[in-house]
Amino acid sequence: GKWTNYYQNKLRLALIGQSLFGQEVYTNLRKQGHKVVGVFTVPDRDGKADPLAVVAEKDGTPVFKFPRWRVKGKPIPEVVEAYKAVGAELNVMPFCSQFIPMNVIDHPAHGSIIYHPSILPLHRGASAINWTLIQGDKKAGFSIFWADDGLDTGPILLQRECPVEPNDTVDSLYNRFLFPEGIKAMVESVQLIADGKATRVPQTEEGASYEGIQKKSNSKVNLAQPAEAIHNWIRGHDKVPGAWTVIDGQTVTLYGSSMLGESVPAGQPLEIEGASQAGVVTKNGLVLYGSDSKALMVKNLQYEDGKMISAAKYFSSGDTARVELTDDEKKIAEEIRDIWKGILSNVAAIEETTDFFKSGAASMDVVRLVEEIKQKCAGLQLQNEDVYMATTFQDFIQMFVRRLRGEDQEEEMVIDYATKDVNNMTVKMPWQCFINGKFEDAENGKTADTINPADGSVICKVAYASVGDVDQAVAAAKEAFEVGPWGRMDPRDRGTLLYKLADLMEEHQEELATIESIDSGAVYTLALKTHVGMSIQTFRYFAGWCDKIQGKTIPINQARPNRNLTFTKKEPLGVCAIVIPWNYPLMMLAWKSAACLAAGNTLVLKPAQVTPLSALKFAELTVKAGIPKGVINIVPGSGGMVGQRMSDHPDIRKLGFTGSTPIGKQIMKSCALSNLKKVSLELGGKSPLIIFSDCDMDKAVRMGMSAVFFNKGENCIAAGRLFVEESIHDEYIRRVVEEIKKMKVGDPLHRSTDHGPQNHKAHMDKLVEYCEVGVKEGATLVYGGKQVDRPGFFMEPTLFTDVEDHMFIAKEESFGPIMVVSKFKDGDIDGVLSRANDTEFGLASGVFTRDINKAMYVSERLDAGTVFVNTYNKTDVASPFGGFKQSGFGKDLGEDALNEYLRTKAVTVEY
Repeated sequence: GKWTNYYQNKLRLALIGQSLFGQEVYTNLRKQGHKVVGVFTVPDRDGKADPLAVVAEKDGTPVFKFPRWRVKGKPIPEVVEAYKAVGAELNVMPFCSQFIPMNVIDHPAHGSIIYHPSILPLHRGASAINWTLIQGDKKAGFSIFWADDGLDTGPILLQRECPVEPNDTVDSLYNRFLFPEGIKAMVESVQLIADGKATRVPQTEEGASYEGIQKKSNSKVNLAQPAEAIHNWIRGHDKVPGAWTVIDGQTVTLYGSSMLGESVPAGQPLEIEGASQAGVVTKNGLVLYGSDSKALMVKNLQYEDGKMISAAKYFSSGDTARVELTDDEKKIAEEIRDIWKGILSNVAAIEETTDFFKSGAASMDVVRLVEEIKQKCAGLQLQNEDVYMATTFQDFIQMFVRRLRGEDQEEEMVIDYATKDVNNMTVKMPWQCFINGKFEDAENGKTADTINPADGSVICKVAYASVGDVDQAVAAAKEAFEVGPWGRMDPRDRGTLLYKLADLMEEHQEELATIESIDSGAVYTLALKTHVGMSIQTFRYFAGWCDKIQGKTIPINQARPNRNLTFTKKEPLGVCAIVIPWNYPLMMLAWKSAACLAAGNTLVLKPAQVTPLSALKFAELTVKAGIPKGVINIVPGSGGMVGQRMSDHPDIRKLGFTGSTPIGKQIMKSCALSNLKKVSLELGGKSPLIIFSDCDMDKAVRMGMSAVFFNKGENCIAAGRLFVEESIHDEYIRRVVEEIKKMKVGDPLHRSTDHGPQNHKAHMDKLVEYCEVGVKEGATLVYGGKQVDRPGFFMEPTLFTDVEDHMFIAKEESFGPIMVVSKFKDGDIDGVLSRANDTEFGLASGVFTRDINKAMYVSERLDAGTVFVNTYNKTDVASPFGGFKQSGFGKDLGEDALNEYLRTKAVTVEY
């Protein structure tokens, strides 16, 4: 724990190296209590210091920036003297690109240790990671070795290895393993040396290899070899230095290679110099063939001027190409020039480069221009927005002619649906990742099956995203926020789009409810009313907020004789991440996304791994609603990979999470360590429901049951524990059992079903175990407690009584249809309150009594974010929802939710 670092042996270190890797090693060694007596790094480039120099200078560590350590092979005496003066006991060399003389290497008592990104003696040399991939090695890794006078030949201190994934690139391998694990291992090595436990294992020459440095000049890909060799060459240079080939006489660099299976998508042929057969530009990328006729796919291309395009857009990326006008079009262009002239009367002549707005036009003029042109060209689709996007005369004419020819109609979105005939309809379900307005496979092509809990059958496969997909989604969201129309749009227009989205959800409500029912086990009638119904209401509610987000003016002391004015602005945060659970897949998406979007942010959302389908159907509706690409991105996958990457990602400014308390803590920790993201957490609950003897008994029975069994108990605010006053306890239990017996358990799509299957098998198994523990601890199992004997994952509605405060089931959330009842002494209000509050959770709570004084007294003292009096589960889109204590912080719904996705800027003016 806390004291271990204190007692460890410490060393005085010189750090010789550079880059973020060097920076992390430096920071972590200092954290361990070692003293860094000098940092030796490269000179500033273009006035910018190396990351290692930046942190070291901040800490006041001596920093030296020698351009070189030797001249003509001889050490430079004053450089060596400066180095010796710091008095290091060990040199630590993470990523050192300079030649360091031997009298520096051997100077400290412990010598020097170097990090090298390969499993030595394999791949000695500066491009080790490139060659690991180029040669198709099955495993990669790194070595930390003792420097000697050879090149990467010194004895090994420690090595670590990892498997190479089929589509790993230099970047992915580095980011996934070589970088994070390398830092840990460097720190561990230093500690081993300090403790006198470090080993020196001489390198064998058997299997040793040395390869030259890969630069742009020697990274041209040889296409006359098998596909796998081409794939390895491309990924072995991705991103640096980049493998290239020649297409149409131009040098083009290739990124994002993956091997293709048997089926190659159709597309347009493309001749490539030196290839054994023509490539094919498809909707997913550029297909290249090897000499063995096998195929690989390249995702992105980069031209010599640095411009990067999606390879699928090779033929259509001529957005820079100017359209040649026909004679008729030239005539119309001259008429448009006259319209411009009429509006911009102050401009002498309309040149090609005349800018509509810089010449003094205002928004009213935009309307006039658009309407005049529409009058001339009947049926032409032209919007005000088009004028803002093409502001000079020549750009405007180009845009206009393309419109006239019908060339730049948005391509219809291509969706590969999984279809199912169910519930008297055919549901069409998108199953791929939704990134930047398009559905596409996960980067690594992986999928996972999603299961129908009513019978355990597979509904369809769904893309299983990886870290690379998250990075793409975040990049799309960042671009949509910073340069896309969403960030520049008037808030009222944003509201109009959200209203339209809600209308589309309503049009598709039966399909959405059916998807929700088969994917999450929700009873169809409940899915229609709550899961989908409340989602629609949420979007409508927040759509109305878009143009009502206001700052204020604040009176401050004047700087006399001048005056001052201070006002505040509420601004969006930027890219937000949203991670949601499986109990209300669409409704949790709506609760978080609607507020996030109304505030003007863009988002990347991870649905729960077991219930991704309604989120992906929602994504399709956002395109139909006209929400710009990149604003909403849906990335299905695991929490461990996708959720973790979101917590760590440096471009995300806020993460909203609903789920369990332990995962919430993990997320908060990662959000803090990465870039101090703003976080809101809606976590577990064990909500108490107190039933006094003066309650309306019929209502208390009916609502008490729905407090527990609503949505088969998969409800974060479910009443986790009922406290029933002694005098009515037995009567209450008798009536509950009577009602439970009437509950119809069955197919969630049948309209008469009350109680559907639990969400997935692992959850149901956990509930059975929960009941076994309850029995073992001595609670009385009055009803249920087992799995229902039928296909699918059905749990009997369950009732426990005689539950004592110390028992597991009194403390832990079941998240299932299990009623846990304790009695309390007649009249003991304070006693039952202290038992109800004796929990680390604080999400919701309830009280049933006809006595208004008692109701007020109890509601003031219940330590929970929501208190229901004589009702339960009565949430509403206008009422803030969120917990206290370890149930988390931050609110969903209501005006409060907007503030989770806004920041306040204060502006002070002097005049």
